[in-house]
Amino acid sequence: MLKVDSLTKNITTPNTRLDILNNINFHLNAGESMAITGASGSGKSTLLSLLAGLDTPSSGQISIDGQLLTELDEEGRALLRQNKIGFIFQSFHLIPALNALDNVLLPLEIKGEKNAQEQALILLQRVGLSERCEHKPLQLSGGEQQRVAIARAFAGKPEILFADEPTGNLDQSSGENIIELLFQLNREQGTTLVLVTHDQSLAKLCQRHFYLDHGILIEVTSSHLSFSN
Repeated sequence: MLKVDSLTKNITTPNTRLDILNNINFHLNAGESMAITGASGSGKSTLLSLLAGLDTPSSGQISIDGQLLTELDEEGRALLRQNKIGFIFQSFHLIPALNALDNVLLPLEIKGEKNAQEQALILLQRVGLSERCEHKPLQLSGGEQQRVAIARAFAGKPEILFADEPTGNLDQSSGENIIELLFQLNREQGTTLVLVTHDQSLAKLCQRHFYLDHGILIEVTSSHLSFSN
């Protein structure tokens, strides 16, 4: 589902070059879950943005379901995200002017799904917010907003879901509920899951765990560390 070859990202200025990611290689099978941890500023969010086609690498290749992102222009990457990718952000990124139902409806309507409203209502029920569907984001708690964001991300039935610190802005109780919900929906839909997180307990729930250190991605296993490059 996800294949990364010799991925490098750097920023060049007139005086210096900043290496953010260095020769990263790994693959992830359909339905697998993967966590990426690392210190602040280690490049985790940059890596996630590259994998999701929100940014372009300096060199190397990223393939999602056999499609090379480097061969696509911005319109092509946007179409791939629309058809195959879901994204959950730490800061929710809900549309303030829309209520919970309309936020979940949006990706379904963009894709031209039949019975879009019925599907959105079912998803809001699944995340425990059927009675809050008319509320706008500012009328919801942080945990409720993240549940709307999760419903929206799963609305398009993505083949791969990227989540950037999905519990980072939540208290412990809300975070635990979000984690349980995320993995439950992931199992039900068979979605490939890629998480960036600082939460080691969340990372341990994933089938694979990678640690990003000074631009180098290291796969963490129960018995040893193996460099991915």
